[in-house]
Amino acid sequence: MPFSRLFSVLAIVLTPVHLFADGEKPGAFDYYVLSLSWSPNWCAREGDTRGSDQCDARHDHGWVLHGLWPQFHQGWPAFCPTSKAPPTRRMTREMTDIQGSAGLAWHQWKKHGTCSGLSAPDYFTLSRRAYERVERPPVFRKLDATVKLPASVVEDAFLKANPSLKRDMITITCKQGYIEEVRLCLSRDLDPVPCGRDVIRDCTAKDALFDPIR
Repeated sequence: MPFSRLFSVLAIVLTPVHLFADGEKPGAFDYYVLSLSWSPNWCAREGDTRGSDQCDARHDHGWVLHGLWPQFHQGWPAFCPTSKAPPTRRMTREMTDIQGSAGLAWHQWKKHGTCSGLSAPDYFTLSRRAYERVERPPVFRKLDATVKLPASVVEDAFLKANPSLKRDMITITCKQGYIEEVRLCLSRDLDPVPCGRDVIRDCTAKDALFDPIR
C-alpha cells in the first residue's frame, strides 16, 4: 500500500469520533439535549397500544420531559458505568408529573443520567430545572381537534416564547407522520447553546399531525 494511502487510512481510523458510545466515562460530555415530547402524539403512535397510564385524560399531559441527555459535539454517551446508586421507586414516581411514567424516568437515568456524572437525585433535579426553564407555548394546549401543520410552525412557536433561543439551538423531530419532539441544546448551566450537526436535523414535513390535549 502506498505510504500516502496508508497515512490516509490511519488518519481515519485514529480520529477520535464519538457516535453512539456505550460505556463512556461519566461526566465526560460537551452539552445537554433537553427533549420534550408532545404526549398526545406519543399516545396516538404508541401509548394507546401499550395501554399506558400516561395517556389517560385525567393527567392532562401536553409537552412532557422525554429526557435530559449528555451529548458530544458529535454523537453521545450512553449507559455509562457509574458507582452512583440507582434511583429509588419514589424518585422515579415523583417524576411522573413531567415525564408521564416512572418507567421512563428509570430508563432515562439508566441510559443518560449515568453519563451525567451526577447522583440520581441531582440528575432528576437538574432535569426538572431544565424543563421548567423552557416556556412551552400555550397555543398548543388550546387545540380542540387534530390538525396538520408544518414542523416549522412548532419551532417558530418555541422561538417566540423563548427569546434567548436561536434556530441553531432547537430542532423538531417527526415520527410516523406526527410531530414527535422538540429538542433544545443547553450548556451544563442550562443556558441555550448551538446544537451539534447530528442533533440539528429538523423535520421538513409540511403536514405533520398534531393531536389535541386529551
